[in-house]
Formats: sequence, structure tokens, C-alpha cells
Amino acid sequence: MKTFDHLSVIGLREWVALPDLGISQMIAKVDSGAKTSALHASNISTFERDGQDWVRFDAHVGSRSKQKTRTCEARLIDLKRIKSSNGQLQERFVIRTPLVLGDRSWLVDFTLTCRKAMRYRMLLGCTAMQDAQLVINPGLRFVQDKPQTDTLG
Repeated sequence: MKTFDHLSVIGLREWVALPDLGISQMIAKVDSGAKTSALHASNISTFERDGQDWVRFDAHVGSRSKQKTRTCEARLIDLKRIKSSNGQLQERFVIRTPLVLGDRSWLVDFTLTCRKAMRYRMLLGCTAMQDAQLVINPGLRFVQDKPQTDTLG
């Protein structure tokens, strides 16, 4: 991981992975002005597994021009009321999954929402970054190497 004063430097856009969801690489928009992180999802449905609430959804991992989806399942952590960027109040499902950025991995809570009008399918908000000791350089993009999830334990 590339660092500055022992803090990892990231740019406004970074390649990330969500290995537990089977997503090996996608671009995240880093947004310190957003509290929560969001993942573009559709066909969201809940179900029960071993007495716990789970959610099944199609994650949109491609770009607007190269659309790709992956059906994912994750334990449902919460249901949150979020004010979206257009000011609308939405109720969103929340999942928690490991995020890989560079050579590091940590748990991040993501809300599932429609981001089809947005350029980036994932938004990485400040709550996800608060304990990761990251420094955002807004003049840079893709500072960290693409995740190599096959080398993670």
C-alpha cells in the first residue's frame, strides 16, 4: 500500500474488490462528503437462512457502457433511511462485506440502491474510510494497484 506519513493515499477513483460477493474488480468513487457507502443493486429480495435475514440482489459491476451484473447474497445488517444526493429520503437494505483496496481488506457497510443514473456503480463514503487511516488526494485517480483477490487469505 502506498503511504504518506504512515497513512495510505487514495485518489478520487480506485479499483476495489468485494470477494465475498464474487466481485473481483470494480471502480469505486471515493466521496468523503457522503456518510454511507452505496452499491448499485437491483432485483433486491429478502429471505431467511439459518434463522437470519439475508438479501439477494443483482450487483451492477460494469460501467454504463459495459453493463455487467452478478447475483449476490449477503446477510442483512440493517434497514436505513438515507437521504440520497437528490434530497429524496429512501429506505435501503444494508449489508456488511469485506472490501479490498490495494493490498488491504476491511469490513464495510453498503446500502443497496439504484445508481443507474450515476457514473460509478459504487460510492465509498466516509464511514467506510474512518478507521482505515486513508488520505484522499483529490487530484489523483487509481493510486493503489488493482486488487489481487486470488492472493488474499
